[in-house]
Amino acid sequence: MDGGTDDLEALIAGFDRGVLISRFWYSRMLEPQRLLVTGLTRDGTFFIEKGKIVEPLRNFRWNDSPLSVLAKVVALGKPQRAGLSRGRVMVVPPLVVSEFELASSSDAV
Repeated sequence: MDGGTDDLEALIAGFDRGVLISRFWYSRMLEPQRLLVTGLTRDGTFFIEKGKIVEPLRNFRWNDSPLSVLAKVVALGKPQRAGLSRGRVMVVPPLVVSEFELASSSDAV
C-alpha cells in the first residue's frame, strides 16, 4: 500500500475516542476458511481522546480477518519503518480502521 501523506500525529488528532495499537506481538491462524487470525498487542497500546494520547492501556487479545480490516480502512498515513520480518525491513502506512475486534484484555507483557 502506498499510504497517505499524514503523519501519525495528524491521524491521532482526528479521533474523538479510539485505541492506538503501535505493536503486535504475534499472530496465529484460527480459522483458515474465514481467514480469522488471533494475536496480542504488545508494548504500545494507548487510549486516544479528543485527538490526544491520554493513557497507556493493557495489552489486548485480538481476533479479526486481514480482509475485514482492510475493508474497514478509513485513512492511511505516511509509510514508516515498522520492523523486520524474515530479515526484510517492513515499511507500512499507519491504518485508521472503523472497527477492530479487541476480544479481551491480557496480562501479557
